[in-house]
Amino acid sequence: MSKVIAMGCDHGGPEFKNELKAYLEGLGNTVIDCGIQPGEAVDYPEKAFEVASKVVSGEAELGILVCGTGIGMSMAANKVKGIRAAACSEVYSAKLTRIHNNANILCLGARVIGIETAKLMVEEFVNAEFEGGRHQRRVDLITKIEQENSL
Repeated sequence: MSKVIAMGCDHGGPEFKNELKAYLEGLGNTVIDCGIQPGEAVDYPEKAFEVASKVVSGEAELGILVCGTGIGMSMAANKVKGIRAAACSEVYSAKLTRIHNNANILCLGARVIGIETAKLMVEEFVNAEFEGGRHQRRVDLITKIEQENSL
């Protein structure tokens, strides 16, 4: 099933982002490119916010963010109400974060994983569906914490 995916990156991963974008489009997905191109620089929180905004507004169904490790992007994206961003470094976690945590943004580190692993990760992330059931209660608790502690 094809999806609309917002993608962004900082200067730690424009080539990585471009290759993943082409891969996802080759699988039939639509990609909204919020990233930069090689040779450009940007502060990662700006791109994390841009992609997260597209996800929470419904313009994109999912998001993918790339920086050096994926950690900074996940920290910044998770500040946006309604976002559940996960920094992952292998395929199993990328799939399970959708199935169990209903993550809506996958954060990747261009300096810590290879592009072929990243391709498998984004494919599993995009194709996985949230199971709900016992996992819904936990996602609801995350949402409750977010709502009660947002100023």
